[in-house]
Amino acid sequence: MSAAEAEGKGVVLYDGRCPLCQRSARSLRRLDWRRRLHFQDCRDAANLPPSAVPLDAGRMLEEMHLVTPDRRRVYAGFAAFRWMAWRIPVLLPFAWLLYLPGVPWLGRRAYRWVARNRYHLVPCHDGVCKLPRRQ
Repeated sequence: MSAAEAEGKGVVLYDGRCPLCQRSARSLRRLDWRRRLHFQDCRDAANLPPSAVPLDAGRMLEEMHLVTPDRRRVYAGFAAFRWMAWRIPVLLPFAWLLYLPGVPWLGRRAYRWVARNRYHLVPCHDGVCKLPRRQ
């Protein structure tokens, strides 16, 4: 997909080699009836969206990132999901629940657990599902 197709949309950066991430991106894309989001493999470093906030390749592999349409902010993990919830029609009625006391804490912990364990939750082949070690 080209930069023109992502213009004016939030850009969701996910691990394109992770089966769980691919499945999640497909599901979110189907729910995004208004086409407010653009989904992109974070491993495609040559085509990352411009951003006022530097994008860290290692962190993007640890958890999904979202670059806002104005390219001024970047959200990661649960915060990215909360941002998307306000823009995906089927999630909109429930988006406010993600701000109730205790929910952000629980949401961040749950998201991080799934992100860390995602390669054990779905089948992986040929070593594709191994996260690079942080240095």
